[in-house]
Amino acid sequence: MKKCSFTNQRERIVAEAISPVASELRLLDAADLISLLRFELYGNLSDLVASAAELYFHPGTVSFGAGGDYRLEWGGPPEIVLDVEIKPRDITIYAQLILTDAHAAIDIKHIAFHTTAGDPDANTAMLAERLQEARFVKTTASPLYG
Repeated sequence: MKKCSFTNQRERIVAEAISPVASELRLLDAADLISLLRFELYGNLSDLVASAAELYFHPGTVSFGAGGDYRLEWGGPPEIVLDVEIKPRDITIYAQLILTDAHAAIDIKHIAFHTTAGDPDANTAMLAERLQEARFVKTTASPLYG
């Protein structure tokens, strides 16, 4: 995705939303993920991503995309890149989830707003709202419990 003034804010929103999924995937052995990518066992990768996502999001919200990549150098930590599709209501996000030994990151390739507010700031607010709606566990405090 061509970087613009609101790209960093949107990547931060998406990263915060899917961080539990990335944490679940980082529990897997890097060698297993690399072998699945190397031998193009995308169905298995899709199952792993779906299993990690089902703990936090409604079914179909986060899914494995079209492929991935890995970087494995002698003496360096592995880096695994998975194509993911994130589909909260009326939005489709095509991104790459980057997993390393110490952290995870997201690189958004394209965001499609099926219904748009016409204003980039309003679209960014809608993105945050829709990702929150798609989660099983809400992060806002209940008015009953303060």
